[in-house]
Amino acid sequence: MSKAENGKKVKVHYTGKLTDGTVFDSSEGREPLEFVLGQGSMIKGFENAVMGLGLGDKTSATLKPGEAYGERNNDLIFNFAKEKFPEDINPEVGMKLNMQTAQGQPVPVEVKEVADDHVVLDANHPLAGKELVFDIELVAVD
Repeated sequence: MSKAENGKKVKVHYTGKLTDGTVFDSSEGREPLEFVLGQGSMIKGFENAVMGLGLGDKTSATLKPGEAYGERNNDLIFNFAKEKFPEDINPEVGMKLNMQTAQGQPVPVEVKEVADDHVVLDANHPLAGKELVFDIELVAVD
């Protein structure tokens, strides 16, 4: 029986939840997620949970922030001058925007606060600092 191991292409169905049961992502109703184990394309804890599974095996893994999207980093929360926003964008709390680094790399941010002269933006991953639970089923190993 094929086992999931480094260098093998795997396909999994999964459901990602917060510890309170809130589902934040799932492959239900979609094609299974496909990736090569050991290439680092997935978060560390997810890869570790898949490693060693046999075809048809199911598992549930609870990931600490360090195995998922990391701890929240207060250095990624910053003020941005309101006057620098494009005229067609009226920032509102909760709004998701994309900025760019000086090198042109996209950086997703969320508006956390709107003041008269500035906006507080948060560039942390939305799941940073959270413990995550993944229910995983291995459906293919190549």
